[in-house]
Amino acid sequence: MTRTLLAGGRIIDPACGRDAPGDLLIEDDRIAAIGNVGTLGRADTVLDCADLLVVPGLIDLHVHLREAPFSANPGAFAETVASGAAAAVAGGFTTVCAMPNTTPPIDSADAVAWYVRRGREANLARVLPVGCMTRGRDGRAPADLPPMRDAGACAFSDDGADVADDAVFEQVLSEAARIGMPVFCHCESAAVAAGGILHDSPLATAFGLPGLARDAEDLAVARACDTARRTGCRAHIQHVSTEGAVEVIRRAKADGAPVTAEATPHHLTLTVDALAGRDTVFKVNPPLRTGRDVEAVLAAVRDGTIDCLATDHAPHTAEAKARRLAEAAFGMIGLESALGVCATALIETPLMTWAELIERMTAAPARVAGIDAGTLTVGARADVTVIDPAARWTIDPERFASKARNCPFAGREVKGQVRRTLVGGRVVYEATW
Repeated sequence: MTRTLLAGGRIIDPACGRDAPGDLLIEDDRIAAIGNVGTLGRADTVLDCADLLVVPGLIDLHVHLREAPFSANPGAFAETVASGAAAAVAGGFTTVCAMPNTTPPIDSADAVAWYVRRGREANLARVLPVGCMTRGRDGRAPADLPPMRDAGACAFSDDGADVADDAVFEQVLSEAARIGMPVFCHCESAAVAAGGILHDSPLATAFGLPGLARDAEDLAVARACDTARRTGCRAHIQHVSTEGAVEVIRRAKADGAPVTAEATPHHLTLTVDALAGRDTVFKVNPPLRTGRDVEAVLAAVRDGTIDCLATDHAPHTAEAKARRLAEAAFGMIGLESALGVCATALIETPLMTWAELIERMTAAPARVAGIDAGTLTVGARADVTVIDPAARWTIDPERFASKARNCPFAGREVKGQVRRTLVGGRVVYEATW
């Protein structure tokens, strides 16, 4: 038996209400004990955590790992399961949910099982594949959900596209409810979005580019909430970006609908004005909105209307982002910058405490996905993140483990840095800078 002691840290475990100094003992791959400093005996390895936070491994419900099922040439992708898992642990994430909008998509039990195997081979963060809601992710017919669940899918989504057909959408949610699984909803009405490039704003008009209206999101969020209420399906609203969507979700929750929601670091901190220089690193979907929308999303994260934070980590090659604004790929990476960006935006302001932020990145996403993670209780899997809350550092994508570099926060100084990440009791990342 291998014993590892994390000594003298501030242990924060929102799942059980713990926030106090102490020692945490790991035996093999499980949490064995938590006690006062110096009370847990000897260990094979002692990790000094004085002045550091010891928290459950962070969980990201929304990442794109790009590598397609059954691929024989991983190097052809902007991100692979292995490189994405390395980026995850560097950012403190011990569990990530991989979106199915690969080519071909993750729409079968065989594809799900392939992703599960690929994640185990990476042997870093736990990679949980999300299966498609519809066959081929084309919105026309429900995918076969039960076999994907049995193969290891943690949820279902057609992320990157909304299921436009109301009848098909309801069929999917009804079946997901029947088998006890959540759906992750990319809420964007394609008819309203109509090829938009950036937020419908004076900047879009000045550039002569089609705008992405708030209504495209607001209407789709309302439909998802209504359908969740009728079917009883747990519907999770992805990457909320508008004031209107926040209000729809707030009302739906008040009415008892089984709805949860997430926000991204970029929608908490950036506005459409970031695109004034036409830098495509800021092109994302949903688009960066206005300061008023940012304030509404921040308030919703603070009051719990938005349950958790997720990165929507979307890697692209330099070539895909080097095109003109109208043709460049949507998306930005976020796994390795998320903690610092969120801590600076939410704790330094101060809108919330460290305990509240950690809850939005551990216990809350674990509840949303219904997974056994996000806690440091005795007997739990020893997924642990160690954070230096006082560390100031400058985000440098050239030092990232991700294959991609399309980070909108390059050069930004933030406060709060991951020092170590443990998965199953094993140290898989230690900061060197």
